[in-house]
Amino acid sequence: MTDSVESFSTMLRRALGDRIAADAATFLDMMADDGVIEFPYAPPGLTTRLEGKAAIARHLDSLGEMIAFDGMGEPTVYATTDPDVTIVEFEGFGHGVSTGDAYDQRYISVIRTHAGRIVQYRDYWNPLVVLRALRGGAVTNDLTEGVADHG
Repeated sequence: MTDSVESFSTMLRRALGDRIAADAATFLDMMADDGVIEFPYAPPGLTTRLEGKAAIARHLDSLGEMIAFDGMGEPTVYATTDPDVTIVEFEGFGHGVSTGDAYDQRYISVIRTHAGRIVQYRDYWNPLVVLRALRGGAVTNDLTEGVADHG
């Protein structure tokens, strides 16, 4: 990642503003010790839930071995009636480490904060984009052709 590409932590800090403590510089710093991350659309075989900072740190390390992120898009923040909940829509760009296939993903994240930390991060994204980046375009082409044949 080049210096000109904004990091995920910087984008998230801008989106969440003063909901996150000033001393939280990285995503892991932003998480509460008992924070939870959920991936409701994760395909079979991929992580669907992480509990606690240690599990989140391990996941972030393994993610870097699977997907190389090149940049993040500008976040759109949606107001909610709960001051502890923020909805953020953004894009991530990169490629699969082993395949070289594009990883151009759109995310919608529902984030609950408390006392300056993230206590719950629910991350919605397109599983086909993940499968293409991790397993190659042929896998997703086969999946989408099967759907198109029945449409």
